[in-house]
Amino acid sequence: MSWRGSTSVPDRIFACLPYLIPLIESLRFGSSLILQFSVLETLLFPILIIGAVYESLGAFGQIAIFFALFLLVVRNERISHFIRFNTMQAILLDIVLILFSIGLRILSSAPGTGFASQTLGNTIFLGILASFSYAVFQSIMGRYAEIPAISDAVHMQVR
Repeated sequence: MSWRGSTSVPDRIFACLPYLIPLIESLRFGSSLILQFSVLETLLFPILIIGAVYESLGAFGQIAIFFALFLLVVRNERISHFIRFNTMQAILLDIVLILFSIGLRILSSAPGTGFASQTLGNTIFLGILASFSYAVFQSIMGRYAEIPAISDAVHMQVR
């Protein structure tokens, strides 16, 4: 859906970049899956390098990036709606990951839930990987990526 006018090639590229954050954040959920399948490690090698740099920023740097994206991109109406929409969608995916992280921490503290935690973590990783692939493909094509429930919330935030 391209309902706010056409998008330029730089807009399409910049709209893809914020989706790296939830993908990087999801790597810790899928670490066992990545170790089991070396093909995934090979495919995600550039993301793993970017993830190492992102993790080296520490919690303060990551929060600063989060708020910078929200305040300087999403709330800036001089930036195209397409970029703001995709940035907000990536931010919401990251918030969903934070909530899943809290839930998994609670689940893994119970005895005997190692397999369930690992399976749930792999599922979360694969879901974010699928969302990332879909959103980046749609952004490159110049279309808005409609992810159920997330996109509805984004439409409420970005005008």
